[in-house]
Amino acid sequence: ELSEFLRTRRAKLRPGDVGLPEFGRHRRVPGLRREELAQLAGVSVAYYTRLEQGNGRNVSAEVLDAIARALRLTDAESA
Repeated sequence: ELSEFLRTRRAKLRPGDVGLPEFGRHRRVPGLRREELAQLAGVSVAYYTRLEQGNGRNVSAEVLDAIARALRLTDAESA
């Protein structure tokens, strides 16, 4: 399911992996924060949160592509 995939992939990325600064070693959650991923994908935090919670309907191909790029997915993973 999309929501679980988004959560697990986001948890695998560190800020340094996507060019964001890493402030210290301690983060409350593993990986990127929702806010960071939404910013990288060019979508609102509220919209990304809805997708991650399984409430996204009629998501455009452009948004999915932007999220795939932000998550650093390969072509095979984003197909």
